[in-house]
Amino acid sequence: MDTLQLSKKITLRPIEMEDFQAVLLWSQDNDFCEANGWELNRSPEALSNWWQKCVENKSTDFIRIGIALKNILIGYGDLACIQGSLAEIGIAIGRSSLWGQGIGQAATVKLIDYGKTIGITTFLAETHETNHRARKMLEQIGFTEISRNGSELYKGIETVLIQYKLVSQ
Repeated sequence: MDTLQLSKKITLRPIEMEDFQAVLLWSQDNDFCEANGWELNRSPEALSNWWQKCVENKSTDFIRIGIALKNILIGYGDLACIQGSLAEIGIAIGRSSLWGQGIGQAATVKLIDYGKTIGITTFLAETHETNHRARKMLEQIGFTEISRNGSELYKGIETVLIQYKLVSQ
């Protein structure tokens, strides 16, 4: 499926407690958990409490929004550390079986477009040096590498973090 067709099938929407079953399934996908820093084997109760906090978030500098494909929640996008026209952007596609199909790129573009509607014009992103899919996606969208600062575990291996920036009009 080409990017334009895919983009038409992806929507952003508020997250809801009714989405919990999808989130519970994501928590059982070890590839997703390891790639996104989620605790493995988290209890459903702990996960439900965390999701409820995400749903009820009233922060002025953080927005989490659902990513849906054909009206089914498949992930979420974040605009974080919002300061004026600047925000950090990130996405997580919950089912690893959907990775590598352009969904993340289409969702990120939609999230940038959403950010612009609330006045954000500068987007910062960060990914792991060994996350080649995320790096390729960010670069295809137009992000440029601005630094390599810090490191953290990614899929069990200490990995350099790469920071990116996109200034949009």
